[in-house]
Amino acid sequence: MRILVADDNVILREGLVSLLGSRGHEVSAVASGDAAVAAVRSDPPEVVVMDIRMPPTHTDEGVHAAIAIKAAAPEVGVLLFSQYAEARWARMLLDVAPAGVGYLLKERVADIRPFLDSVQRVAAGGLVLDPEVAALLIDRRTDRFAALTAREREVLELMAEGRTNAAIADRLFLAPGTVEKHVTTLFSKLSLAPAAGDHRRVLAVLDHLAARP
Repeated sequence: MRILVADDNVILREGLVSLLGSRGHEVSAVASGDAAVAAVRSDPPEVVVMDIRMPPTHTDEGVHAAIAIKAAAPEVGVLLFSQYAEARWARMLLDVAPAGVGYLLKERVADIRPFLDSVQRVAAGGLVLDPEVAALLIDRRTDRFAALTAREREVLELMAEGRTNAAIADRLFLAPGTVEKHVTTLFSKLSLAPAAGDHRRVLAVLDHLAARP
């Protein structure tokens, strides 16, 4: 897989390049959001792993770069990898790209394997959110999940992996129409009514991620 790393901290940047390269990936690196956008426009990778606070202001350059990347190349996955959890940054990104994106906190990545899995999932079009970030986005009302059947929970787990209804149907050996009914039912049970500007699939996954221990 071709990966672009964007981080102004040379130690973290080179560490990620070394880690990902040792797993057989083709990795390049830049030190700013603008450079990341330019690199993607010139030669799109499959996924960008990007810090949020980068030059020149060290505030939210990574978020704006991620939005620009998804606008220019929607097929490119973008994983924000930051020390900071901010709901407004997650909302900004999800408003324009509800799939093929992620937001992980550096301090919570104690094991390499989940991080590598997250990179793969984002590259494949999935949604990955740190539980702390997800909790900032939604009201943690976990009692709603008690109403879901075992099959509906399976469907929701696969939705959280970024799978389409067709892919879920193949995985669970169900008819596509059956999966659609399960999705509609779990939307209802999670009180996710249709509303302009809302992505019910994303909101359901956010609920699911925030409810995890």
